[in-house]
Parts: sequence; C-alpha cells; structure tokens
Amino acid sequence: MLRWGLVLLIAPLLLLMGVYWHEFGSVNECILQGGQYDYRLHECTFAVTMPFVPFAERYPLLVNLSMLAALTGFGLCLVGLYSRRR
Repeated sequence: MLRWGLVLLIAPLLLLMGVYWHEFGSVNECILQGGQYDYRLHECTFAVTMPFVPFAERYPLLVNLSMLAALTGFGLCLVGLYSRRR
C-alpha cells in the first residue's frame, strides 16, 4: 500500500508541474520576442494586450484531480506506514 501511495503522491504532481513548465516556456519565449501571450488561445500576439489568466482557471480539472490523487496517495502512505505487517 505504501508503494501505491507514493506513486499517487508523486506522479500527479510531476504531471502537473510538467504541463505548467511547458506552458511557462511558451510564455517566456513570447515575452522575450516582445509579444503578449494569450493564455486562452495559447498563442503569442503582438497587437493586443492580453490579461493574465491563472493556471488553475485554465486547467481546473487537471489541477483538482492532481491534488485529489496526491491527497489520496498521502492517505495511502499514512495507512501503509502505520499499519502492522503480518
């Protein structure tokens, strides 16, 4: 149970960080070119100023499911650590 808990604790957060950093790279590249990043369309624009849209607002299902899986993994880790081995 401890192994499954560790997998559920770590894997969703790595996935979430991977998606975040991939998008962050695109935003950084756009800003370095002198543009404005459109977070809704995921493209770089040079004519119009775009508002910032938080990551959790753009990907609510991904964020919430990742946190739920990590919390479940944490619970499984606790059960695995505190249960007696037979």
